[in-house]
Amino acid sequence: MDNANKKEHKLSKVLGVIHIWALGVGIVLVGEFMGWNFAVAKGGTLGAIIACWVMGVLFISLVMVNTEIGSVIPEAGGQYAMAKYLLGPLAAFNIGLMLVFEYVMLEAADALVVGQILESLHPDVQALPYIILSLLFLTLLNYRGALAALSLNFVITAIAVCTIFILLIVTKFYTPADSLLNLKEMSNGLPYGWIGILGAFQFGIWFYLGIEGTALAAEECRSTGRSLPIGAIVGLITLLTGATITWYVCSGLVNADDLGKSVYPLYDAAVATKMPFVIAALFIGTILACLASANGCIHDAGRAWFSMSRDTLIPEQFGVLHPRYNTPHRAILFLLPISLAFGFTGLLDQVVTFSIFSALLVYAFTAIMMFKFRSMYPLGTIERGYICPAHPIPAIILAILTLATFAGMYFGYWINILGGLTFYFLASLWFVKYRCKSVDLENFITPRWPRPKGF
Repeated sequence: MDNANKKEHKLSKVLGVIHIWALGVGIVLVGEFMGWNFAVAKGGTLGAIIACWVMGVLFISLVMVNTEIGSVIPEAGGQYAMAKYLLGPLAAFNIGLMLVFEYVMLEAADALVVGQILESLHPDVQALPYIILSLLFLTLLNYRGALAALSLNFVITAIAVCTIFILLIVTKFYTPADSLLNLKEMSNGLPYGWIGILGAFQFGIWFYLGIEGTALAAEECRSTGRSLPIGAIVGLITLLTGATITWYVCSGLVNADDLGKSVYPLYDAAVATKMPFVIAALFIGTILACLASANGCIHDAGRAWFSMSRDTLIPEQFGVLHPRYNTPHRAILFLLPISLAFGFTGLLDQVVTFSIFSALLVYAFTAIMMFKFRSMYPLGTIERGYICPAHPIPAIILAILTLATFAGMYFGYWINILGGLTFYFLASLWFVKYRCKSVDLENFITPRWPRPKGF
C-alpha cells in the first residue's frame, strides 16, 4: 500500500469531548449493572469495595499513560497503534488481537445480560429476537458513522447514569433512621481475608474495563490533544463515582450471597426496594447500559480490526472504508457474528474472564510502552497534548496492579489463563510463519511520525 493510497484510508475527524466521554463511559457503565458483583463472591462485601478502589488507582494510572501516548499517535488503533510505533509488527499484531477480543467478548456479555433480564419478565419471553435486532441496529448505526453512533451513546449513557442516582436517592441514604439500606445485615465483610481481596481484583476491574478504548478514537477527534484527555479523565471520574454508589446501594439492599451470583445486581437492588417506578427505571437503565456498551464495543473492535488490516497485519480486505460513510464497514460487519456466537454460549463469567484477561495483557504492554515512549521521545522533543505527571510512578503502579490482578485471576481461572496464552501463542506462530511476509514494512509507519531521539 503506497503512501497516497494509505492517506485515502483516513477516518473522518468528527468527534469532540462529549463523544469521547460517551465512548469511554458507555462501554464501561454496563460493568456497574453486571459483572462487578462476582467480586463479592470472591472477596466478600468489603473485598469488593477495596478491589473497586484499588482498580480505580490502576485505571487512573492507565488513563494518564494512555492519554499521553494516545494524544501523539496520528491514527486510530489505540494501544495497537502505540505498539505499532513503539514495539514493532509482532507485538502490534498481538495487542490488536487482544483489543478485538476484549471488546468482542464484552459485547457478548452485554448480549447475555440483555437476554437474561428480558427473560426475567416472563418465562415465555424469547430474548433472542430482541438481542439480534438490537445488535443489528447498533451495527447499522456504526456502519453509517461514528458521529451518529457516539451521539446516541451520549444520550443513552447519560440516562443510564441517572437511573443509578435515582436508586441511591430513593433509599434515603441521607437519613439513616429511614434508610432502606442495611449494610450491617446484608454484607459479609471479608470472609476469605486478604487473599479474597486479591481474588476480587479480577472482577473489581469490571467497574472500569474499556475506558482505555477512548484512545481508539484518536484519529477521529477534531482536536485529539483536547478531546482525548478531557473526555477520558471526566469519564473516569464519572465511573469512580458511579462504582462507589453501585457498591453502596447493592450491598445495602441485597444479601451478599445473592449479590455474589446475580446476573444484574442493580436491577435486583431495585427489586428489593419494592417500588414499581424504581424497578422500571433500573430495568430501563440496565438495558440502556448494555446497549451503550455494545455500541462502544462495536466501534472500538471495528477500529482495531480495521487498523490491523490497513497496516497489512491481517488480510487487507478489512482495511477498506465505505465510499459514502467513510467507516470501516467490512470490519464492523465481520465481527458481529463472532460476538453473537460467544454471547449465546450462556457462560457469562467465562466470557467476562476472557475479556478481562485480554485487557490485562494490553495493560501490561501499555506500561512497557510508556517507558519506551519516554525513552524514545523525552519531554521537549515532541509536542504532546497531555503530559503524564510524576512519570514513571503511574507506569510502575499500572504494571504492579496488573500483575496482582493476574495473580488473583489464577486462583479461580487458571485454565482460562492457560487457554488464553495458548491462543495468543498460536496466533503469533501463524503471524510469524504465514502473515509476516505479507506485511508492508515500507509503509508500516506513517511519514508524519517523528524520528526518535538518537535515530
